[in-house]
Amino acid sequence: MSVLRRFLTTSWRWLKATLGFFCLALPLTWATLAIYYSNLPRAGLRIALAIVFAAFAVWAVWFSHQRRMFVIAALLFLGVVGWWIAIPPSFDRPWRPEVAVMPRAVITGDNVHLTGVRDFDYRSRNDFTVRYLERDVQLSHLTGLDFYVAYFAEGPVGHTFVSFIFDNAEPLSISIETRPEVGEGFAPVASLFKQFELIYVVGSERDLVGVRTNHRHEPVYLYRLNTSADDARRLFLVYLDRINELADRPEFYHLLTNSCTINIIRYANAAGRQGRFNIRHLLNGLIDGYLYQSGRVDTTLPFEELRRRSLINEAAQAADGKSDFSERIRANLPAPHETTRSTSLTQPDFPQAPGVSQVHP
Repeated sequence: MSVLRRFLTTSWRWLKATLGFFCLALPLTWATLAIYYSNLPRAGLRIALAIVFAAFAVWAVWFSHQRRMFVIAALLFLGVVGWWIAIPPSFDRPWRPEVAVMPRAVITGDNVHLTGVRDFDYRSRNDFTVRYLERDVQLSHLTGLDFYVAYFAEGPVGHTFVSFIFDNAEPLSISIETRPEVGEGFAPVASLFKQFELIYVVGSERDLVGVRTNHRHEPVYLYRLNTSADDARRLFLVYLDRINELADRPEFYHLLTNSCTINIIRYANAAGRQGRFNIRHLLNGLIDGYLYQSGRVDTTLPFEELRRRSLINEAAQAADGKSDFSERIRANLPAPHETTRSTSLTQPDFPQAPGVSQVHP
């Protein structure tokens, strides 16, 4: 028993020491990165301050053995937190042309008038003719919802966006994205530290889909959701409210709390979705498996077959520049099943459907 007691005591001490280390190291790492990604105008100054803070904090917490130094490090940490919280989002930056115009929606009865609808003509990913349009759509003609998953590289993380489907007009795509400045690109770590404002890009599928499939050469998958018209309309109105809020008051993008898939799920909840958090809401490159397992897409095909047919790059490249782009990219996709369209947002996440439990995306 004495051997077991010594083992348990030693293990407990190691566990406490490890937890204590991470409880101190993680906040200090966050503060160092917050200084590095702060709103100070000169990169050299930000780097120098981050190094000085990290060096002092490590010495004060683990090596000085002086309570006063520990208190000073804690106060400096709180000062960094206060500084970071006070950094405001802005409308006034040198935006890239793809995100230079904030969309806005005016709802008058059944009609929705949208401004800032992107419809660029691309010759390459960086060579394009800028064109923002105004567009009117009718809520009574909104019939469904389609879901896109695009990958910078195939894996557990991607970009998701939706298209609202109308029976008298072409689809309208809405993509929740960062709003980078000229010369900036997306950086996952930087997106955690107020480096990008948030924008809801509203545009044609020729633009939002075509630039990804034909010029960025990203694998893009299109899934037709079993969404009722009423559910799609409720979700569309939630999107429109958020679009107008961002047009009035800027917000920061945040990879974990204010990003594409997290917000899609949040707005689906507001529109009536019943379900819990799923890790695939964060690892959104796996979200199509979640949609299949929860019965929100066609489950009459095996998942791998559905996924193979949902890859639209070849169809999108063949449809480049065509007026019926949206029809062509859907030509080989299974249609939404009318028998399940009325319950897709309000049904539980994982209904007991035959064979669905066998999916391992």
